[in-house]
Amino acid sequence: MNHRLLIAQGLVLMMGCFAAVDTMAEDQNLLLDDFSTRDGVSSFGTQWVGFTDRVMGGRSDLNVSYIDTDVGPAVQMTGRVRLENNGGFIQIRLPLQDRTGPADISGYTAIRLEVQGQPGAYYLHLRTRDNRRPWHYYSAPVPVTDQWQTLDIPINDFQAQGTRAALDLSQAESIAVVAYGEAFDADIQVRRIELIAP
Repeated sequence: MNHRLLIAQGLVLMMGCFAAVDTMAEDQNLLLDDFSTRDGVSSFGTQWVGFTDRVMGGRSDLNVSYIDTDVGPAVQMTGRVRLENNGGFIQIRLPLQDRTGPADISGYTAIRLEVQGQPGAYYLHLRTRDNRRPWHYYSAPVPVTDQWQTLDIPINDFQAQGTRAALDLSQAESIAVVAYGEAFDADIQVRRIELIAP
């Protein structure tokens, strides 16, 4: 057998191995929701919940809807974030726990979003069993633009807020998309959200 044929076969084999590794990594990602059911029940099996700073006396307004976009179904969170009465947030939150307890998502390194909207102060919030107070959570910014984009938010970007406890992903209770901290008219659409394996 000539050397060129052996080299060609070797390259084909290597390319097949790389493709298999890529497919395996994608298969290990965990889809939380692609909003295809349009009923608020996530692919993860739990229900999205919307709420605002009105639970603590604030005055922010929120509207959540499931819409069709030019790239497919999405959830849209709109509203006015107001700072009066120590307020300042609106959010949609997805529980990551069920009757058996918190979810173990420690095998994932990032959260991937397909997102567009009006630029503003948007964040992802994670909460774990260690977060006993409403103001305890872990936060990472989401740089939204008026064009659809896919963002990978590394877990290492999440910063503790109101707590000294390290982020323990083996005890995850919820993830939230939040407009927070500035007075503005929020409008964010999310088409897909998933956890990314290494």
